[in-house]
Amino acid sequence: MVAFSDEHHMLRKLVRDFAEKEIGPYTVAWEATGSFPAHELFAKMATLGLLGLEYDPAYGGQGADHLCTVVLHEELGRVGPAGVALGIAVQTDMATPSLHHFGSEELKQRYLVPALNGEAVCSVAVTEPDAGSDVTSLRTRAVRDGDDWVINGSKHYVTNGTQADWICLLARTSDEPGYGGLSQIVVPTDTPGFQVQRRLDKLGMRSSDTAELTFTDLRVPASNTIGTPGLGFYQQMSQFQNERLALSYTAVGAMETALTRTADYLKVRHAFGRPLIDNQHLGFTLAELSARLDMLRQYNYAAAEAYMRGEDVDRFATVGKLQAGRLAREIAATCLQFHGAVGYMEEMWTARFFRDSPVWSIGGGTDEIMLYVLSRLDGYHA
Repeated sequence: MVAFSDEHHMLRKLVRDFAEKEIGPYTVAWEATGSFPAHELFAKMATLGLLGLEYDPAYGGQGADHLCTVVLHEELGRVGPAGVALGIAVQTDMATPSLHHFGSEELKQRYLVPALNGEAVCSVAVTEPDAGSDVTSLRTRAVRDGDDWVINGSKHYVTNGTQADWICLLARTSDEPGYGGLSQIVVPTDTPGFQVQRRLDKLGMRSSDTAELTFTDLRVPASNTIGTPGLGFYQQMSQFQNERLALSYTAVGAMETALTRTADYLKVRHAFGRPLIDNQHLGFTLAELSARLDMLRQYNYAAAEAYMRGEDVDRFATVGKLQAGRLAREIAATCLQFHGAVGYMEEMWTARFFRDSPVWSIGGGTDEIMLYVLSRLDGYHA
């Protein structure tokens, strides 16, 4: 069993109280508008030190351990809505890790510090119209012109994209084929040539904004490159590990809430003169799903401990996200079914959870990509 300290338990209560006060009551409104006020919410989170838990205090972080990150995302997932939890995770674990680990001191001061202080919203832009999981097919291009990069291309499915102050962009910076020609570049969104082409209308995760972005002769200093030019693929793969772990942690919190709320409903809903929970099939089904969820939770904790030991957690992150996505879809469908007709109504949380759950099998790499990675890690390929 993972050793959560008193400090971790205090953090859990802090995050839960914050989410229940500052996020939960606005679920319906933010789902309806297709966005949450990221600048306002992140500023509030920053006052509690929640945007940079593991980051260096020199840049506004808390210098905490990775278990604090586990606690943060579990609690955000528990309270929901999932779209807001996703938008926060982009800020804390998807757009900023590369900058923190590989960025220059100048870049960290200019872009990381405001992100951790809640003064700037950031995002990560990788996927394109014709290139998603196959990162080597990216076409957005940055061409060197003196001391600048000149960037042309487009990115799709960018969470926080309509509100972001800067983007962690993965672009092709040389003609070298495959992995070696990619670099990560910080792109301020107030730069001429940047445009939010459109806000995308999603099936689920509707409380987070998702955008299509275009870059037209956009010019940024070459010094905005994160780390070494040409190593962007490897840096992004490392950043994907953080993303997949965060998604798995969040999914556990969301699934736990779904099972609890469903059990509570079955206890008060009667049929044939007795509570529905007395139906053995319903109780056994929830018990089995709860057991599988507990296995995933403990797997996540093992991943977190390995991460803190400095071990390679690529397999942990891949397996965790794969299983989280599949279990989330199954739990969402079961909870909706057990609520009957009312569960199918848009006013019920079950409908939202059913729509949100597929993202855990798509974002950060699809189930199929997770299996592709695992087949190679485990030697199940030609």
